Amino acid sequence: MRGSATAERRLDEAFAAVARERFLPPDQVRFAGVNNALPLGYGVTNSQPSTVRAMLALLDVEPGDRVLDVGCGSGWTTALLAHLTGPTGLVVGVELVPEVLAMAHRNLPPPHPTIRLHQADPAVLGWPAEAPYHRVLVSAEAPVLPNALVRQLRRRGVLVGPVAGEMLRVERHGRYDFVPLRTLER
Repeated sequence: MRGSATAERRLDEAFAAVARERFLPPDQVRFAGVNNALPLGYGVTNSQPSTVRAMLALLDVEPGDRVLDVGCGSGWTTALLAHLTGPTGLVVGVELVPEVLAMAHRNLPPPHPTIRLHQADPAVLGWPAEAPYHRVLVSAEAPVLPNALVRQLRRRGVLVGPVAGEMLRVERHGRYDFVPLRTLER
């Protein structure tokens, strides 16, 4: 469905239903319509809307999907994902900074049966306890492809996130055995 008119319409509906200003600190609300990353405090930002939309388009979330939202911040992407997965889906949000996770809890108060928020463990990427996921959204840059997150995907699952300055879309196809990749030494 990626790139289709239906996918674009679903993204339009999600952005219309989930107002960014609900997920910003009071001093940033007036900038909600600006296409910039905005500070949440604690070295964390609410990503710029065009970047979030591009990432969600690449992620291609379907109703009923199980989605992991890594670096869920104040809950904006989590709420957008919950809108896209609908009442039969599940979004698991993880955030490393406790104060920012507290913002997400305030912004997404229970009961919210399709969202689960968790404090990230600094020694563990993602949330393996509820894997596998159909989709994984990563909202913080990794220096290399985070294989621990790829392993949390189902077969045909998709991960989208920034790696070494580039936005990657990775689809998992299963396990295969090969000889190791090597280069010829000169």
